[in-house]
Amino acid sequence: MAAAQPPTIPLLTPYKLGKFDLSHRIVLAPLTRQRSFGNVPQPHAILYYSQRTTEGGLLIAEATGISDTAQGYPETPGIWTKEQVEAWKPIVDAVHLKGGIFFCQIWHVGRVSNSGFQPNGQAPISSTDKPLTPQKRANGIDVAQFTPPRRLRTDEIPGIINDFRLAARNAVEAGFDGVEIHGAHGYLIDQFLKDQVNDRTDKYGGSLENRCRFALEVVEAVVNEIGADKVGIRLSPFAAYMESGDSDPNALGLHLVQSLNKYGILYCHMVEPRMKQVGEISQTFDSLQPMRKAFNGTFIVAGGYTREDGNKAVAENHADLVAYGRWFLANPDLPKRFELNAPLNKYNRDTFYIPDPVVGYTDYPFLETAN
Repeated sequence: MAAAQPPTIPLLTPYKLGKFDLSHRIVLAPLTRQRSFGNVPQPHAILYYSQRTTEGGLLIAEATGISDTAQGYPETPGIWTKEQVEAWKPIVDAVHLKGGIFFCQIWHVGRVSNSGFQPNGQAPISSTDKPLTPQKRANGIDVAQFTPPRRLRTDEIPGIINDFRLAARNAVEAGFDGVEIHGAHGYLIDQFLKDQVNDRTDKYGGSLENRCRFALEVVEAVVNEIGADKVGIRLSPFAAYMESGDSDPNALGLHLVQSLNKYGILYCHMVEPRMKQVGEISQTFDSLQPMRKAFNGTFIVAGGYTREDGNKAVAENHADLVAYGRWFLANPDLPKRFELNAPLNKYNRDTFYIPDPVVGYTDYPFLETAN
């Protein structure tokens, strides 16, 4: 007699994401892994991403720099040169071969950088010239030092917007199904959005509308280049990463999603208000629900989700899709484990950002190989 099938859980129900037919609602969150030597994606990423691919599953690639000024971390990939585009192609092909849908997260770190990462040792660029204080690295030991940034002149901003547009075009050329614009976590777009950072007096600073202008102009340029059906954005109005907090995150988030509606983008990927700092869940009365209700496209949530509260978010219509980071990193077969309610591999934070092409990267066991 055949074994009884486990009941279908909400996370494993199908979903229509624009023109893409998803077989489940578990998304691979964009995860910086720092294994793209010389800012070029490497062959070991083929195995890493294909391990985490399921037929009809959505994967969002790690944050990928749009230009030579966009970098702020060692060995992160880019997509501004021909070499980088060519290096992404076999990785994207491997995901498509297994039936996955693959988006490229495009980013610019802004002031979260130092002159060592910048062309000709110049200062990083930002919305501001306010420096960032030294921050503990994710390993809790090393301290990252930041060079005081240079405030972008108003007339330079269209050039940065154009870098996002070209990166989106390059992502499509590399075979990606679309792009996610990184507007979260204290990086360049967030540096314009948040009033703790943005102290500009031109049309990109001051009022809520002005602070959102840069983000929306990036969205518009990318939509015009590759089509709204291939564009998502990640936002974290409540987070204060990299000293980028806002005095009224509810108003900021709501204004952004309402403004995004006019561009008809595919999805908005929002970080939960409970994730104020990296990896720490804090108590909060804030909610993404007003933004969920106001946004017309697909709504993806991320930030400290378990199997149980991911199912609850979908069942209660708080989200369409749920992105998982650390658990997906450590469990390449996460959808299968969730289906069977199988135990999860523990993640090892010490190996998240090491340059090893295997350790902590492609060596997490699958269910059938786990002892």
